[in-house]
Amino acid sequence: MKLEQSSLTSRDIITPIISVILALLVGAVFILIVGENPLEAYWVLFSNSLVGVSSIAATLQRATPLIFTGLAVAFAFRCGLFNIGAEGQLYVGAMAAVIVGVTFSGIPKIIHLPMAIIAGMLAGGLWASIPGLLKAKLGVHEVINTIMMNFIAYFLTDYLVTGPFHGGRWTPETARVFPPAELSRLFPPTRLNTGIFIAIAAIILVYFILWRTRLGYEIRAVGFNPTAAEYGGISVSRNMVMAMVFSGALASLAGVEQILGVHGRFIQRFSPDLGFMGIAVALLGKTHPVGVFFAAVLFGALRTGAAAMDRLTDVPRELVIIIQALIIMFVAAEELTRRLIERRRRA
Repeated sequence: MKLEQSSLTSRDIITPIISVILALLVGAVFILIVGENPLEAYWVLFSNSLVGVSSIAATLQRATPLIFTGLAVAFAFRCGLFNIGAEGQLYVGAMAAVIVGVTFSGIPKIIHLPMAIIAGMLAGGLWASIPGLLKAKLGVHEVINTIMMNFIAYFLTDYLVTGPFHGGRWTPETARVFPPAELSRLFPPTRLNTGIFIAIAAIILVYFILWRTRLGYEIRAVGFNPTAAEYGGISVSRNMVMAMVFSGALASLAGVEQILGVHGRFIQRFSPDLGFMGIAVALLGKTHPVGVFFAAVLFGALRTGAAAMDRLTDVPRELVIIIQALIIMFVAAEELTRRLIERRRRA
């Protein structure tokens, strides 16, 4: 069984670049419609997200949770699974981390912070194992399961943040975690924190697991052809469950980073669709860890610069959402076209 190579091919690199360029060109049309100069608008967009220490720090901070959710979706996809539940998994992981952060006191940071992070990862992994088991043992489609479990995660965390772990204020949020459980800020007053180092470590770890371990080979083999993998002695069901557990643990880190590094407490519905954005990041990054990093940075830059573009020009920040959607549309169109051509050749 011949599996894909570990490095990105030239087509894997060129296709996203072309998709981004096309999206920006279509976006330029919308900018012209509102009576602005596209070059000036894009200069404001990218100069306020990629030029200067504070701008780059803000971009990296917005990219950090997207790296985690992008890796989560990519990891599951390598096993032939489509994890739509990263949003729910990050909520569950964030709640588990904050419970550890507000419950234990007097513990040194070297112990308390890892405890909170590990608790979040375990919660996210266990949460994702449920649709993994249902898929592996009963054949229930993981897309339906993970979507449904998103809503369960929403309402479960809503109950916890307004009930047992309510912080006592009028807003639906928990108490602030103890300082030893917080991720340290790197460039105050920006919110970039040491979570970026965890994200980079996650990229390296995912690459190592997928292309340098037997588990990774089996996961990719199942994703490539489950029937052939089963015939070759690989347990399809076991690898499906393992892939979902790893995917959930990665997704949970997005919530952990937001809670321990940005907000300092669990706030009801704090995520701006980070889990769903991870799907776009994984697709643009061709489900490769390195590609996920650059895709997350691009989306982080777009979101960082959107506020400045909205403030300094007449172009609304919603244009960024349009550009993001266009990028994914062009990437998906290329993949669809390629598959149609392959089917015609086989026919």
